[in-house]
Amino acid sequence: MKMPMAEAEAWVARALHAAGANPEMARATAAALVLAEAQGQGGHGLSRVAQYATHLRNGRANGQAQPRVLRSEGAALVVDADEGLAFGACTLAVQEAITRARSLGVAVVGVVRSHHCGVVVDHLRAAADAGCVALGFANSPAAMPAAGGRHPVFGTNPVAAAFPRRNASPLLIDLSLSEVARGKVMLAARQGQAIPTGWALDAHGQPTTDAQAALAGSMLPIGAATSSKGAMLALIVELLVTAVIGARFGFEASSFFVDEGNRPGIGQAFIVIDPGFLAGQDHYLDRIELLVAEMLRDDGVRLPGARREALLHKARTDGIEVPDTLLAAWRDTPGLPAAGQG
Repeated sequence: MKMPMAEAEAWVARALHAAGANPEMARATAAALVLAEAQGQGGHGLSRVAQYATHLRNGRANGQAQPRVLRSEGAALVVDADEGLAFGACTLAVQEAITRARSLGVAVVGVVRSHHCGVVVDHLRAAADAGCVALGFANSPAAMPAAGGRHPVFGTNPVAAAFPRRNASPLLIDLSLSEVARGKVMLAARQGQAIPTGWALDAHGQPTTDAQAALAGSMLPIGAATSSKGAMLALIVELLVTAVIGARFGFEASSFFVDEGNRPGIGQAFIVIDPGFLAGQDHYLDRIELLVAEMLRDDGVRLPGARREALLHKARTDGIEVPDTLLAAWRDTPGLPAAGQG
């Protein structure tokens, strides 16, 4: 089923509002989920609607949350998400970071008492539009073992970056530190599909191709077959977002993929840099374009973010495809209005 992006946003907002989200939370979350879907990021897109609605209804997310600045000192800031869905709090955090970076050259902003934040790089788009370089980090409920371990300790802990360009779309980099994003395993489980070897372990610490067993077990870090680098990167993000920023560890948060559990209280961290304070804006832009030109000397090189932008442009014209399996899941979720209905 094809659906215009605006119609999809309105439907998602209605569904989340009906589940208990206040209007601003519903609107911000709907915009983020549809944007993810439009870029081909289905694991962070419309597939999350039923999950978020369930968390709102059963109290795992505070539908009446009002994000606010908790602490502020110079270039450092902490935003309290008030145990609600993350998107409004992340928007506030990045906007505050842009303001401080333009004044001070750099800003570090953390979001605490938060929830799943979707596609991290999408939170950085506003900074790139403002001519700033931005980095984003997030932890999540435990899903990956430490190096050499078997039980989940770290989340898949995504890392993202946005680098603005001169008269071109920014370079948008976004990666999960698991071998594959856990949302892809969730989609495979919902569709009854197997997953490739090397993605995950089952609850007994054994490799599995069963998506359901993977969700009950743990994801493998990037490069786990040959090194511990992925696990070390996940540790860095975990400490940055928790010990430094003040959010909960991933192992203290209940999985997003279960209906019952605690309010996760995880976090996000954003670093925004105004290159005008360092190399200078024109020099920065000149160097970015020189590097891009060198990269593109080889046939087949695809700039990070180019595929996302192409899909987004097409979706804005043609709408987004809503899979039949997803429509069926929505129909089976109590309290959600049917897609296309008011």
